[in-house]
Amino acid sequence: MSEPMAAVQEFILGRNPKLDHLAGDFDLIDSRAINSLAFVEFIFLLEELTGDAIDPEDIDLDDFRTLDAIEARFFKQKAA
Repeated sequence: MSEPMAAVQEFILGRNPKLDHLAGDFDLIDSRAINSLAFVEFIFLLEELTGDAIDPEDIDLDDFRTLDAIEARFFKQKAA
């Protein structure tokens, strides 16, 4: 797991003490692991980790649904 993705996982697990592990395909939205109160803070974290601003107009919840989706949307594009 990359360092940025480890930070993402730490953020989510830190706000969900009942979770001890996150599978790449675990639904973070439906499970409320990322709720509406934490979502803005989560966006700020992603902006910090990627160095890019995230335009609210371009937000698609499916990009935040799983760790796999977050990595594909925000971190794999940088490597390409």
